[in-house]
Amino acid sequence: MDQIKVFLSEDEMPRQWYNIAADFPHAMPPPVTPEGKPVTPDMLAPVFPMNLIEQEVSTQRWIDIPDEVLQILWQWRPSPLCRATRLEKALGTPAKIFYKNEGVSAPGSHKPNTAVPQAYYNKQFGIKRLSTETGAGQWGSSLAMACQMFGLECKVYMVKISFDQKPFRKIMMQTWGAQCIASPSTETNAGRTVLQNDPNCPGSLAIAISEAIEDCVTHKDTRYALGSVLNHVLLHQSIIGLETKKQFAKIGLYPDIIIGCAGGGSNFGGISFPFMADKIAGTKNPRIIAVEPAACPKMTRGVFAYDSGDVAMMTPLLPMYSLGHTYVPAPIHAGGLRYHGMAPLVSHAMREGLMEAVAIPQLECYKAAMLFSQTEGFIPAPETSHAIAMAIREANQAKEEGKEKVIVLNWSGHGIMDLSGYQAYLDGKLTDYYLPDSEILKAEECLKGLPKPPPLG
Repeated sequence: MDQIKVFLSEDEMPRQWYNIAADFPHAMPPPVTPEGKPVTPDMLAPVFPMNLIEQEVSTQRWIDIPDEVLQILWQWRPSPLCRATRLEKALGTPAKIFYKNEGVSAPGSHKPNTAVPQAYYNKQFGIKRLSTETGAGQWGSSLAMACQMFGLECKVYMVKISFDQKPFRKIMMQTWGAQCIASPSTETNAGRTVLQNDPNCPGSLAIAISEAIEDCVTHKDTRYALGSVLNHVLLHQSIIGLETKKQFAKIGLYPDIIIGCAGGGSNFGGISFPFMADKIAGTKNPRIIAVEPAACPKMTRGVFAYDSGDVAMMTPLLPMYSLGHTYVPAPIHAGGLRYHGMAPLVSHAMREGLMEAVAIPQLECYKAAMLFSQTEGFIPAPETSHAIAMAIREANQAKEEGKEKVIVLNWSGHGIMDLSGYQAYLDGKLTDYYLPDSEILKAEECLKGLPKPPPLG
């Protein structure tokens, strides 16, 4: 019988994170100031502790995971690699579909993989309080849990549309001791400015980031924590792919196709970068696919540019695929994917030709999530459903071609706190939204006058 579930022991869990920046064929462009000057570590010091800044700028291939972090990660890691045999049967495909179940963590997603080390490094640096943003609430709840474990205060600015759609995420954060408020809020200059221009603004991650950073720099002993996009975040998430490689080796397989949903890039980079290393080395050549929502298609329809990570332009300019920092995505239920830009590491991998990107509308994603739920039992987060939809496309393609393929997707989180979206789908209240070209052109107006990234190589 084929292996249905692959476990690793605690002793087999990776003791180091993998940094793909060490292996890119061409060096990444650095973050810059609005004047085009490279950002230095000291410029980031008011926002991040220096021990995390060192990881952010590092090109060291392997970075040790502290024992204090491992002790907490061991509560749910290594996570299982599961085979979706019932889904395969329903599709009638010769493909073998595997999913790395990151929903087994206490908050129910991959986000604690970086929340725990970020809280740890801030505690080591003497920080007392963290501020952050959250889209769907997965990151906010994960950081709230991590802060509680290390005795830190936590304040979360949650994108308003998700704050309204997902009230139980707010309760999770409060249960773990964090304060959670809807963004845009009246508590920051950034939030008040947005509300003055649009009192009914549904919010965006770019707005919430502005509020969280402003909160950070105006409070003593506070630093900012980000759940995606930045290099050190994707570094921490590499534990997903490192475990997955070990699990496939145990059963004598290697994936032909690796899939992850992509909002800011953390879970996609986490599953894919360790496999991408094999691709760079020329030892394997898997297809690596990032899946984004059709309503927020920065990789498939955006531009590669220097852009700010937030609407108030408080962050350095990052080299990334973007729709423009002023873009406010449509209020789709996959709140964690409603971000205007893509992680610089993922964006660079895209430029290097190491991966591809696909945009899928939400109705196809919910249909895929329903089929997965009814065959495999687990209810996926709306974000995760994008990866499932892509896996189903590839499994159907394998059926048409009559080829056996090994497909793995990062099952980035469960949807138990996102059932309002499922209810809207079941009631026929959801519709697809395709971003018009005119809206993209309008959104990218904010990029005019900013420095241009250098050509590849």
